[in-house]
Amino acid sequence: MTEAVRRAQSPEPTPWEEEIGFARAVAAGDRVLVGGTTAFRGGVLTGEGDPYEQARAAFGNALRAIEEFGLGPDSVIRTRLYLTHRRDVDAVGRAHREVFGAVRPVTTLVVVEGFVDPRILVEVELEAYRA
Repeated sequence: MTEAVRRAQSPEPTPWEEEIGFARAVAAGDRVLVGGTTAFRGGVLTGEGDPYEQARAAFGNALRAIEEFGLGPDSVIRTRLYLTHRRDVDAVGRAHREVFGAVRPVTTLVVVEGFVDPRILVEVELEAYRA
């Protein structure tokens, strides 16, 4: 692994990180990319049935990943939000606003058919910039 690319694993990885073979976050040059992150920490899902709580937990997990690179919410320049139900847009949007309202990253929100575990209602991705 070169100095230009550094990978971070979750301190409490989901079962899929090892099974599929991916890093939670990768720093390459001035960017840190955080892949699809849910409300799972280890094998425990936070906020089952509650899109707001799942979104808050997923953002927390994703932000912990960029902390490994010395970054915080103010470094986030892009978020991607994936929801299984259109009805959850307001709840997930509220969680996003609470975390990133002052930062105002570019954001994409998509409603998808489902995730690898049917209890997951929200998955998020982050892209951060490091100077």
